[in-house]
Amino acid sequence: MNPKILFVLAALLNLVINSFQNPNPKTPKSTLSLAHVELVSYGLPSGLLPATTVLGYAVNRTTGEFTVKLGGACKITLPPDNYVATYSDTISGKIVQGKIAELNGIRVRAFFKWWSITGIRSSGDDVVFEVGMVTAKYPSKNFDDSPACEGQHSSS
Repeated sequence: MNPKILFVLAALLNLVINSFQNPNPKTPKSTLSLAHVELVSYGLPSGLLPATTVLGYAVNRTTGEFTVKLGGACKITLPPDNYVATYSDTISGKIVQGKIAELNGIRVRAFFKWWSITGIRSSGDDVVFEVGMVTAKYPSKNFDDSPACEGQHSSS
């Protein structure tokens, strides 16, 4: 068989194998940052953070106070209702098992106004977002994968 044809067949086979190994190339689990992994260890989905460069992450295990430093501000569209959310380059709050409180750095546009998300908690198979006294509940599975920042290529 012609060596050129063998090379093309081998390249195609490699592409097919790679597509099965990583069906969602947007956020391969192996490249999640420590901050994404920590969310999961606290019982929250990793997709609460966008798939962007995380420059730093720190948590005080005693108080739960944390800071995540992103490579820049980020805009995403949240599933399933397609609300636009913005992440500041620094996100902070207090994290305990299944809950983030005193959250700063994430805002969502709803009803023609920007609202700060002040807390996020896990509730069974759902994630509950808190905006002051108002809450919105969505299936956790919507946040299994970290969304890419709009207008940017994803990386960790």
